[in-house]
Amino acid sequence: ESSRMDLIRTLAEKYPDTRLLLLTGYGSMATAVDAIRAGAENVLPKPADADDVLAAFDGAVETPTEESAPSLARAEWEHIQRVLADCGGNISEAARRLGLHRRSLQRKLAKRPPSN
Repeated sequence: ESSRMDLIRTLAEKYPDTRLLLLTGYGSMATAVDAIRAGAENVLPKPADADDVLAAFDGAVETPTEESAPSLARAEWEHIQRVLADCGGNISEAARRLGLHRRSLQRKLAKRPPSN
């Protein structure tokens, strides 16, 4: 993740007139705030089409802020997804890092992500 933020920061510094938008598979508030602090104009969750991208540049999409924090359930889900990604999708390793039983983690992953 830091390499994405480094890239955004570098592009923003080198090309200050360029408008940057981060498309991300994680709709994480932390990622959005970090990207905007690094120089991105906005952050869009995938999937996004051309209309979504244009709307984000036109200001029709709300820029995430720290005040619009996700619910506790959503924050937990995002954390689990991030740890799972760090483990290369290995459920057993992710469960160990999270301090959960493997089956408990599998049950959490089987549920739909909280909407907010």
